[in-house]
Amino acid sequence: MGTGSRSPRALVTALTVLVTAAAATLTAAAPAGAAPAAACTGYVGLTFDDGPSGNTTRLLDALRHNGLRATMFNQGQYAAANPSLVRAQVAAGMWVGNHSYTHPHLTRLSQTQIDSEISRTQQAIATAGGGTPKLFRPPYGETNATVRSVAARHGLTEIIWHVDSQDWNGASTDAIVQSAARLTNGQVILMHDWSANTLAAIPRIAQTLASRGLCPGAISPQTGRAVSPG
Repeated sequence: MGTGSRSPRALVTALTVLVTAAAATLTAAAPAGAAPAAACTGYVGLTFDDGPSGNTTRLLDALRHNGLRATMFNQGQYAAANPSLVRAQVAAGMWVGNHSYTHPHLTRLSQTQIDSEISRTQQAIATAGGGTPKLFRPPYGETNATVRSVAARHGLTEIIWHVDSQDWNGASTDAIVQSAARLTNGQVILMHDWSANTLAAIPRIAQTLASRGLCPGAISPQTGRAVSPG
């Protein structure tokens, strides 16, 4: 061999070094523990009413730990009293909606009273750092043309629900998981911030949705249905 040639052993060694370096580069580029993103065949809207509460921090931890995002329909009085929890909702990747100030039966109130309930909540959430809500859920799901009209004047789209978890009515954790399993693409489920059974159901809800290719989505102000967060 000429003086510029390498032995077969030297060539193998050089190739091994190159392959090892390339593998190390690829490994460094990927986050530790990263897994391929699951394909989403549809989106559903997870919603939690009546917060923020003493349960909000645990709920946010459970949602984040299980890779879920949700819309938090806050009462204005609680947002005003707990601004740090409103900020925590936003920091955890949640969306914040308007659920009136004191949770009254809006259809029994005058237009002026309805306006006060909605406008004060818009202000309380914005002041707390939750942004300006675009979505409104009337307490008890009770609405009429006046309620919708007042909400619209404040730039709000009324959002009811397609599936009721019945957590407000003492539904068990199993029953809440079964309710979430009924969701189909675009649909919205009603749950509550304060429910211990709902909190316990979060990991299984995440598993159930993932097994069906459903991902947590944002609720569109245009359609009132869940869509891709992007």
